[in-house]
Amino acid sequence: MEIRTHLGNAIEAIDSLKARYDKNVKELLADIQVLSRIVKHTVTEVESLSIQEIMDCIDRSSIRVGVVPVEPGLTNMGKVESIRTEDAIPNEDYITYDIRFVLAAAAMELEIIINVEAQRSMSHSRLGYHLENRIVFYLARLISSQKGINFAKSEYDNIKKVYSIWICMDADRTSDSISRISLKADTLFGKPCGFPKLDKMCGMVIRIRNSNNAAESKNKLIAMLEDVLSSEDSDVKKHKLEDKYDMKMTTELEGRINGMCNLSDVVEERGIERGITGLVEVLREMGTPSEVIIGKIMKKFSLTEEKAREFVK
Repeated sequence: MEIRTHLGNAIEAIDSLKARYDKNVKELLADIQVLSRIVKHTVTEVESLSIQEIMDCIDRSSIRVGVVPVEPGLTNMGKVESIRTEDAIPNEDYITYDIRFVLAAAAMELEIIINVEAQRSMSHSRLGYHLENRIVFYLARLISSQKGINFAKSEYDNIKKVYSIWICMDADRTSDSISRISLKADTLFGKPCGFPKLDKMCGMVIRIRNSNNAAESKNKLIAMLEDVLSSEDSDVKKHKLEDKYDMKMTTELEGRINGMCNLSDVVEERGIERGITGLVEVLREMGTPSEVIIGKIMKKFSLTEEKAREFVK
């Protein structure tokens, strides 16, 4: 019972750290310099604009990280000024958009609502559902939540276009890709009538690799995201973002990079400790002698005998 309690506490501690890490990932992706580059390579309406022009189009006051509810009836409860941090409620089922903001360009008569999601995995076996179904749900909510704000009654032509951009971090070394999900009309009989306003929603799935040893992606956006979200040393990452992508190392961006990198190291270290503790527990329940357990964890986790013995006390 003592060992199980220790393991349970360790798992809860790791989950809390991961929640804090995930929050920092979202805040790093929500940095205006990172957001503008994501928009540049995914939102076709502004792909011809420069990064600075796109930054000017992003309504900074509209950027929300982890506070706007997805659930029907909650989305339009008004602006939430304080960030609801996920590290305080790691087991909470309350669903919020990771990042949501407005892209507006008066000269182009353009206003688009954009949602960006940081997704650890798109594997059906891990999620228990197909990710594309969740993307469709998010797109539908981004549209329907406009009722009473951007349009009322039958003013459907006032609906703003929406994007839901999903950054999935579980691609293998050769599976980095970008896919688009959108509405499309097919004529089954007769002359095509055309639907010029059909493009009201667009889902984007960006698959990036989680291996630091993978060759640099041939796609500029994927390469940048892999550098931004890598587990590299924070100083290395800062220089890379400055030199390769011409990002200015503002106090805000630098702080977000430091926060994510520091937590990344802690999560990895605590994750290894949890793995060792779990293995020791299983081997003990199997009746494995302590000396054999020490040998196994020394080999599996490259530990010294002294360090291994600390886990088998």
